[in-house]
Amino acid sequence: MTSADILTARLPSPLQEVTDDRFARHGVRLLLKRDDLIHPELIGNKWRKLVPNIEAAAGRPLLTFGGAYSNHLRATAAAGRLLGFPTVGVVRGEELAGRPLNPSLARCTADGMRLHFVDRPAYRRKAEPDVLAGLLRAAGAEGAYVVPEGGSNAAAVRGCRALGAELRGRAGVVAIACGTGGTLAGLAAGLGAGQRALGVPVLRGGFLEAEIRRLQEEAFGGRRGQWSLDERFHFGGYGRTTPELDAFAADFEDRHGVRVERLYVAKLLYGLVELAREGALERGTDVVAVLTA
Repeated sequence: MTSADILTARLPSPLQEVTDDRFARHGVRLLLKRDDLIHPELIGNKWRKLVPNIEAAAGRPLLTFGGAYSNHLRATAAAGRLLGFPTVGVVRGEELAGRPLNPSLARCTADGMRLHFVDRPAYRRKAEPDVLAGLLRAAGAEGAYVVPEGGSNAAAVRGCRALGAELRGRAGVVAIACGTGGTLAGLAAGLGAGQRALGVPVLRGGFLEAEIRRLQEEAFGGRRGQWSLDERFHFGGYGRTTPELDAFAADFEDRHGVRVERLYVAKLLYGLVELAREGALERGTDVVAVLTA
């Protein structure tokens, strides 16, 4: 039995149409791709990205990276508990060591993850071979299978290609919130002719386009599919929200009875409402918003 069998995902995830006058008045039809319903603990793109890496690890300990509130760290720890393999989380912020754990990191340790805190300069250089080797030694995890921050590598990108395949022919535009870019890279590759993927980055910096190109090159040997980014809706950067965004998310929940995660999904949906208002989404367009969390 494979890891995917044990984790028992709900695939393909449901596609739900919602009637929203903010889209309808502009002739746009909105559908929600409910990847948030794939699995109760490995939600959405976390399942799609982690399972290929878990299978590649073949039972070895798995070491990965994240900030103090990382959904990816929580999902990795949960997978380790469910499948019985050791996990190590390298956490950005040496100053957090010795302090009481926040609920996110406490959940990681409850699921058996061993945490190793590093200072921010070392964390920024974590992909450099000598720095990575030092981190593995310091964390007592030499020989572990290493998954990058956010879970985005070639295996993950190829795993996310199935998301696009599930949506072939279902909409002209498929939109997704982006952290590290791996899900968008795979999604775009899986879509059909005439469809395009739209990414809404939740981080500031303008670095993501080059990273998505790199991931597609690594996974497929070159650019795949039609995709673009709209960098305007990060609301100050990763982990940040505003009263305006919170109010928007609460209103969307009231309108449609769908939970709206604030750090990714709310920014995506807000961006789509703005794009519809601006006329950037053509009349007659079907738009899918992927709920990744």
